[in-house]
Amino acid sequence: MSAAHRELRAGAARHLSLTVDSGGNGGGPASVGLVHDYLLVMRGAERTFAQIAACWPQAPIYTLLYDERGTRREFAGRVAATSYLQHLPLRQRGFRMLLPALPRAAERLPLGRHSVVISSTSAFGHGVRPPGRALHISYCHSPFRYIWHERERALAEMPGALRPFGARTLDRIRAWDLRAAARVDHFIANSQITRERIARVWGREAVVIHPPVDTRRFAIAEPEDYFLYVGELVPHKRVDAALAAASKAGRAMKVVGDGPALNALRAGFGDQAEFVGRVDDQRLAELMSRARALVVPNVEEFGIAAVEAQAAGRPVVAPDHGGTVETVIDGTTGVLYPAGDFDALTQALRDVDFDRFNSTTIVEHASRFSQEAFRTRLRAEVTRLSAEGAVRTGDGGVDE
Repeated sequence: MSAAHRELRAGAARHLSLTVDSGGNGGGPASVGLVHDYLLVMRGAERTFAQIAACWPQAPIYTLLYDERGTRREFAGRVAATSYLQHLPLRQRGFRMLLPALPRAAERLPLGRHSVVISSTSAFGHGVRPPGRALHISYCHSPFRYIWHERERALAEMPGALRPFGARTLDRIRAWDLRAAARVDHFIANSQITRERIARVWGREAVVIHPPVDTRRFAIAEPEDYFLYVGELVPHKRVDAALAAASKAGRAMKVVGDGPALNALRAGFGDQAEFVGRVDDQRLAELMSRARALVVPNVEEFGIAAVEAQAAGRPVVAPDHGGTVETVIDGTTGVLYPAGDFDALTQALRDVDFDRFNSTTIVEHASRFSQEAFRTRLRAEVTRLSAEGAVRTGDGGVDE
């Protein structure tokens, strides 16, 4: 390494450390830029990104698609640029039609010049190409599930005539995804299962920082006689299995959420479950605090709803695999059943005495995942990584 290069690296480290510690963002050489895949609704990944954005309140935000109303004006005044696809009349229910175009749109997202870029991704955000020699740190919710661990499910959901085209599209995106991941300097994973997937599909190491939960908006209340599901109504979430288990156990269920599987679920379980739809934060907090327990039927990378339920003092019934292993203490804050064993889920809903769980103990456990804890850990990790002074080369590699 030349003396000039050493001085450049040391200078970059000083600039980056100053930026990430202070939260300032003047648009100059010591600025931070933030990226998220698409900001169309406020779900778990978007809530996490909102806390990332809170760490650097002056940093501009870049995203492929943006819906101010859909994101409840959480990012109003912060979004600096969107992709060239923004003008198309497609939002949450239709943006998947753009799948073949999203990798190219990510690479062409017009980022400003920053010393450090922090992307938040479960699909395409890590594929941006920051100008200059910015350090790129990517907070990964999961490698893109449609091209890695849920490819066959994604193809099965397509009309039969489109599956050959869909398969070729997913193959092209997978090849692009590997190239995009190689350009990232450092990954942060939201859970151990995501860390393992990052290692398996990209061959990269990652530290784990669990996502934030607004634990303060929940309160303990007297539970009523219903179980609760909270999340998107899509086939891979296995809401049908949770409803079938509740039906066999003779238990009432309330379902919070919306999505393409809603009509089929209503047709199959409309007489046995109440479909509440999307609700605001106040109503969700009330539903969680009054539930007998929250039911998680699918293996989640993390599972914010599971922590929210615990913040309300309610136990969680969840698979013994994935993120809930990291957030639920079996027998103390919930019940873990063998992943995919819905007979075991039925048995738990029917036989477990959920009144024996101590709500205060559950709330204390949930506080480990607070927003404040997340911001503290993230700022510290970004500061640590920036202090290493990594300088990206023009072709995306890290020049040692």
